[in-house]
Amino acid sequence: MATIKQIRCIRTRRNGSWTIVKVMTDQDGLYGIGSASDLYNPEAVVQVIEQLIAPLLVGKDADRIEDIWQTLHLSGYWRHGSIQQTAIGAIDMALWDIKGKEAGKPVYQLLGGACRSAVPCYGHAGGKDLSMLVEEVHRYLEEGYTVVRCQLGAYGGGGFREDLTNRPEGSWTNGPVFDEQTYLNAIPAMFEQLRLKFGPEIQFTHDVHEHLNPITAIQLTKRLEPYHLFFLEDALPPDQLGWYRQLRQQCSTPQAVGELFTNPQEFVPLIQERLIDFIRVRVSKAGGISACRKIAALGETFGVRTAWQEGGENDPVNQAAAVHLDMAIWNFGIQEINHFTEEEQEVFPGCIERKGGYLYVSEKPGLGIDIDEDKAALLLEADWNKSKYHRPYPLDRKADGTIVRP
Repeated sequence: MATIKQIRCIRTRRNGSWTIVKVMTDQDGLYGIGSASDLYNPEAVVQVIEQLIAPLLVGKDADRIEDIWQTLHLSGYWRHGSIQQTAIGAIDMALWDIKGKEAGKPVYQLLGGACRSAVPCYGHAGGKDLSMLVEEVHRYLEEGYTVVRCQLGAYGGGGFREDLTNRPEGSWTNGPVFDEQTYLNAIPAMFEQLRLKFGPEIQFTHDVHEHLNPITAIQLTKRLEPYHLFFLEDALPPDQLGWYRQLRQQCSTPQAVGELFTNPQEFVPLIQERLIDFIRVRVSKAGGISACRKIAALGETFGVRTAWQEGGENDPVNQAAAVHLDMAIWNFGIQEINHFTEEEQEVFPGCIERKGGYLYVSEKPGLGIDIDEDKAALLLEADWNKSKYHRPYPLDRKADGTIVRP
């Protein structure tokens, strides 16, 4: 039985945005790693781990995963904040990694074994105009993907206007502004052209990224119904989840929800009332493997599938945890993919492998992925300074200056 001896945080990537937790045990060479990355508040997560969690866990049995999760869940008194959930998720992944290594089996085998031979994933196609988007879709199809996310540039793309005629005097922004009606017209037109170009067999998704007010979101969802999307992601912000009842009554476009969720309880009414079709939370943000397998089990009961969120800023360890869950969960739907540079993959030997439109989990014990600390240190930019790290989420605005909620 392994005992937790030390917990360390390792910062890496060029901009210092990745944080990996390493849980050491009293057994030589036995440790686990987990993802504690948070692009916007990385040092806050580190402080929670070092000041709150590490002193609680040193000396505890590493195999008591569920008890440790419940302990950490209550350790800060207030629950479900994004920072604390990320810290808990990192520890949870690392403990599953240790348990797999002790058992000599990959984590998905400990979760019940394989439900599939590989994990289908979807590509991210984008372009500032339709012709560029079509080229990107072609590229993903040639690589073997059967599901492709389609965006006109950045989130809200297709809805940005650069003309100055619709701005008030003393406008707060001189850059592009977001206009709901422009977006409402552009996205259905985009999918109309994509269907004409690629036919009915290719599966498409689209991410609204919560840019719309509820009525406009329902209008968009209805207008997209003829194009038979695989799913529409986050049509509504977390503040307006009650509107999914009206949305479901209006049309059958599949809904993927949860990128901004940190509380597993947020999913309960959406799943119980069958208001959504895909669970889109990030594994680390929900509290790790232990929390996500419970969310998935609830989803299975009500016919809701998983589509764990990754995001371009996410690290290879979180992706590995997600794919192990994907392998073992019957009601898996699709997996978002990340692409890492060769230099980044060298830091994380055992990265999840992609072939065509499928991801393949490592058969090594645990999560099957490791971190080379020397290379992790070299990956950081020479002038990187954690005290100067500042990366708030970039917000969009409407013509009158109103912030658009992501």
